[in-house]
Amino acid sequence: MYALCDVNSMYASCEKVFDPSIRRRPVVVLTNNDGCICSACGIAKKMGIGKKFTPYFQMKDELARIGAVIRSSNYELYADLSQKLMDTCSRFAPHSHIYSIDELFLYYGKHQAYLPQEGWLAHGEKIRKTVWKEVRLPVSVGLGTTCTLAKCANHAAKKLPGFNGVAVIDNDKTREAVLAQMTVTDVWGIGSRLGKRLNESGIYSALQLAKAQPGWIRKQFSIVVENTVHELNGVVKLNWDEVRSPKKEIYSTRSFGQHITELEQLKFALATHAGIAAVKLRKQQGLTKSLAIFANSSPHDEAGYYRKSVYHHFAVPTNDSCQIMNACSQAVDKIFQTGVRFYRCGVGLLEISDESCYQQDLFDVAKDNVKLMSCMDKINARFGRDTTILAGQGIAQKFAMRREFLSPQYTTRWQDIPKIQCE
Repeated sequence: MYALCDVNSMYASCEKVFDPSIRRRPVVVLTNNDGCICSACGIAKKMGIGKKFTPYFQMKDELARIGAVIRSSNYELYADLSQKLMDTCSRFAPHSHIYSIDELFLYYGKHQAYLPQEGWLAHGEKIRKTVWKEVRLPVSVGLGTTCTLAKCANHAAKKLPGFNGVAVIDNDKTREAVLAQMTVTDVWGIGSRLGKRLNESGIYSALQLAKAQPGWIRKQFSIVVENTVHELNGVVKLNWDEVRSPKKEIYSTRSFGQHITELEQLKFALATHAGIAAVKLRKQQGLTKSLAIFANSSPHDEAGYYRKSVYHHFAVPTNDSCQIMNACSQAVDKIFQTGVRFYRCGVGLLEISDESCYQQDLFDVAKDNVKLMSCMDKINARFGRDTTILAGQGIAQKFAMRREFLSPQYTTRWQDIPKIQCE
């Protein structure tokens, strides 16, 4: 049996944990640089405010009219509460797998000590109540005989009538009843493009997909979709490694808090993105063969839209931050243009391969400083991101993210620890 624990409106829910004054009010959280809506609590959604990635300036007046609480993304707070959530949920099963910042899979296997005596539904309710009591985050729990069915059960727990935050799919009757109420794009791994192709083949609901012939699905689509069909029918086809496979491309990109017009500042910004992407690459033990470096102005800039991209190919695949930053520094002169007010820039690592499978070259020797990178990663993992950085990233950066509605970092900064005054 598998269980999926998923926080309802994670970012907005985190904002309410340490601030009781906003728990009964509509709360909206914005993306980087306070650009768009990325999370809205249940109260805000009931008021019609909740469509993701709607620009904030378009909803500003409406949000003020309903008295919504606006918050900038407080990633430090969300990450800490996420870890507490994972630690709490992991106690309920012998195996766990973190899928995202707000989602965790549990696998029970055949361990009798972990099989609930009270039944799966009561067990799911117990998880939900424990998380609320200890972390103060509202979660939905879906249980199923496969990872995909656990996802479907979680969808039912959150969105389908007749469920109250917990759903269990452990028999064909319940399975078919839930799948019949889900569109094919509600199924885990079926995106809009693939959903459109399935619709053209006459498959509109999750139940229709489950009843499709696996061999035909594989021929028309892929083995991945075929495995999804098997999973919807209770046949396990996915393991933890397949749940989240290594990325084939890694990008780090962000709009600036204020426009950049200086060459050095653009160089610092690109170096920062190069460092972030390189850390992600090392975490998945990968090497990159080529690099995409780009920057652009705002599409709404009166002077006109400007975008420039440069591609760099490495003679020897690398995951060394120094090598990647040097390539970015060399590309800045080709990208920068006087008079352009740069709004966004980024770095993309392409042609990623597994470092354990790389065949060394006798003539092109790798220049990576493995020990230095390992040392930096360990220091930053222990003391926090950017505790150690390369000089190319600069110190006083003008492109820091704008967060005008940032709440206190209650659990990660001494000065923001909640204080109680007794009279």
